[in-house]
Amino acid sequence: MTNDAESKPSRALALLRPLTRWLTPAVLIEIGVIALLFMIGFVISENFRTVDNVVNIFEQTTGLAFVALGQTVVILSGGIDLSLDANIALTSSLLSGVVNGRAELAAPMIAAVLTIGLTIGIVNGALILVLRVHPLIVTLAVAAIVQGITLLYTLMPIGGMPDGFDMLAFGRVFGIPIGAAFSVFCFAVVAFVLAYLRPGRQIFALGGEPAAARLVGVPVRRVILFVYGLSGLLASLTGIYLVSRLGVGNPTGDTNYNLASITPVVLGGTPLTGGRGGVLGTLLGVWLVQTLNNVLNFLDISTFYQWMIQGLIIIAAVSIFIDKRRRAA
Repeated sequence: MTNDAESKPSRALALLRPLTRWLTPAVLIEIGVIALLFMIGFVISENFRTVDNVVNIFEQTTGLAFVALGQTVVILSGGIDLSLDANIALTSSLLSGVVNGRAELAAPMIAAVLTIGLTIGIVNGALILVLRVHPLIVTLAVAAIVQGITLLYTLMPIGGMPDGFDMLAFGRVFGIPIGAAFSVFCFAVVAFVLAYLRPGRQIFALGGEPAAARLVGVPVRRVILFVYGLSGLLASLTGIYLVSRLGVGNPTGDTNYNLASITPVVLGGTPLTGGRGGVLGTLLGVWLVQTLNNVLNFLDISTFYQWMIQGLIIIAAVSIFIDKRRRAA
């Protein structure tokens, strides 16, 4: 009886142990910076202090959250995905253009564009495996092809969505944005996979020591196809969200998510070399970036300067959280 009672806490600790590795210095710093930004916002503007503005901050994180989640998994495996903007441009344009306000086409087209996004990701992974070329080059090349297909389809936003489709972007349940809640759910699912399931351990192994991972039997091809497929799927989900928010897709691919998706990853302490980190840091990074942008907007600072600030943040974060073992090598 006593042994059973003592074993329950030990089992609970065993379940929580994989999650504790994400409570890193980077995560703690992010929490502190977010708190500091909120204090600054409370001082500079009465409008910042409103509940609507705070909820709006989390509402606006949704699109970035999806692509940053996919980018995190890719980077953990030792890769990078720079085809996100093109993926979003194609899937969002196809969705709004084909549906064109017809409610009966909405569900089939959502399924279709999710499949297209997944396919783009799998093609990225397959080309990386077959050509043995760095993921940066492959994903940029695929991005160029996908962007060209999009511009052959349309040069400007077309079509539209039926009434009620904006619920994903603007709908709320008990005051909580639906889109933001769904993005947090996706983070929780991926966090569970990384912490407790074999594919998660294989992703970390491949990113940490690729040669050793192959020697111990990690199915490298399967892992690479999985991480890039997931990234492509989540990018298309961002495309769907943007259509819900804007009413149409953007065929020119100027959403800047390629850069923006990397910022929360490195802020969360995941090195671009892979193998270490986690999605909790990325989620906090997304919230940090959006809170920063919100504060800068209240300070009336141009979006162009905000992009420059994000670039500087990436450089600073990479220099701080770089894998010291690989730097020494």
